Amino acid sequence: MKFIYSYYVLVVELVFVVSAFSQDFDFFYLVQQWPGSYCDTEKSCCYPSTGKPESDFGIHGLWPNYKDGSYPSNCDTNNPLNPSQISGLLRKMQKEWPTLGCPSSDGMSFWSHEWVKHGTCSALDQHSYFQTTLDLKNQANLLQSLTSAGIKPNGESYSLESIKDAIKEGVGYTPFVECNTDTSGNSQLYQIYLCVDTSGSNLVECPVFPHGKCGSEIEFPTF
Repeated sequence: MKFIYSYYVLVVELVFVVSAFSQDFDFFYLVQQWPGSYCDTEKSCCYPSTGKPESDFGIHGLWPNYKDGSYPSNCDTNNPLNPSQISGLLRKMQKEWPTLGCPSSDGMSFWSHEWVKHGTCSALDQHSYFQTTLDLKNQANLLQSLTSAGIKPNGESYSLESIKDAIKEGVGYTPFVECNTDTSGNSQLYQIYLCVDTSGSNLVECPVFPHGKCGSEIEFPTF
């Protein structure tokens, strides 16, 4: 009888642990960043220790969110990023998910931050979280969608609507465009948000967009 009781308690505890770290969000934001806009600010930027990134959108993160606009974060601070879990992804992450923060680094602190703040809430393990995000970036080739519509990172200004339309045409889903301000005070294309289902497998229409807006004409700076 004692064995049966102990087994029952163990099962209950395991169910509690699993439920505590199970999926608790409605969708992901896949956020990609234009490096030229990150660097062309008063704060400026630092290239990673591995060298200047390619002139392409880089991943900022894959962020679990709720439909009311809020989001979970830091769901398991006792689960820090273990570099050995992503060792096979490092070369691709250095290319597709570069850090531009100062001082210059190899990116591990940036990825660690993204994992602890957002990844621990994703219901994915460490390797799957980063692999999933890399795969999603390949699904959504933003630069190709824009350049195919004649929108190029050449320092010229384009209408916000034409940028949204080009991405929707190329990717198939409506984006949210975030802007920042360059050193001259001009609005510029900074980050693109797309939405992903809770499995991390499929792009979907966003149930809600972040706050903030751009001007009707925005720059697409060189990098």
